[in-house]
Amino acid sequence: MASMLYGHLPQVIGVIGAGQMGSGIAQICATKGLDVLINDRSQDLLDKSMQSIRKSLQRLMQKGSLSKSTADEALGRIRTETSLESLRHADFVIEAVVEDEGVKRNIFQTLDKVTSVHTILASNTSSISITKLGAATSKPHRVIGMHFMNPVPLMKLVELARGQHTSAQTFEACKGLAEFLGKDVATSQDRPGFLVNRVLIPMINEAFFCLMEGVGSAEDIDKGMRLGTNQPMGPLRLADFIGLDTCLSIMKVLHNGLGDSKYRPCPLLQSYVDAGWLGQKAGKGVYQYGQEHQKDAQH
Repeated sequence: MASMLYGHLPQVIGVIGAGQMGSGIAQICATKGLDVLINDRSQDLLDKSMQSIRKSLQRLMQKGSLSKSTADEALGRIRTETSLESLRHADFVIEAVVEDEGVKRNIFQTLDKVTSVHTILASNTSSISITKLGAATSKPHRVIGMHFMNPVPLMKLVELARGQHTSAQTFEACKGLAEFLGKDVATSQDRPGFLVNRVLIPMINEAFFCLMEGVGSAEDIDKGMRLGTNQPMGPLRLADFIGLDTCLSIMKVLHNGLGDSKYRPCPLLQSYVDAGWLGQKAGKGVYQYGQEHQKDAQH
């Protein structure tokens, strides 16, 4: 791979964040033969991450798309650590924590101190300025946005975003890694929401306005978009899958960053998040989840 980091693959990939995205990123890197270190402050979350990866690999084996030997080898390539110091020898680090600029900046400041001057620092952010994250380091030319789609093992796209200082070498290395992982690449300027969420999240927000105003039921809104525009999942169901807190955070980034009232977060979306109805991960969002799976929420 000519566009790889210094002409070769990274020896160690660091993944910060043991949630759904971090686990998926770690999984695909490991199944492609790369050594992976997952970092999170909570050992409990790290244990849950490994359990999630095992289940995901098991499902892929059952479908016949992954051999048992490949799955076993992948699990053997993944280590977990609770200290960012453990990433000292990582060649390439992908941050995949909560969509909060302050949290991410603090992580990048620490990474700047503990990693090599040659280490590329990528963020899986779906909306936050890469230029701002790079400014938290002494090597902003090695900071880049590398936004994977959820679920990572199945979705083909990686959205790359170059900050103001991101070098051509960093971009090519990141693009090469994404392609090695079997992903297609779309490139965005460093603008709020980048490409995908600049279009997607306002659509979800508008669906919440339709629900709040009684234009239609959640089921009819989703059915209309699925059958009328050929989307595999309606916007409200998709919001539940993404996480309503994440959708709200991105809408706030768009509203604050672009200053246009059309990006005003829907009050109903804010209300659901305030109530703890965060979607599938919480067992309730627009719809209910659990043993009876995806029952209609009461509005």
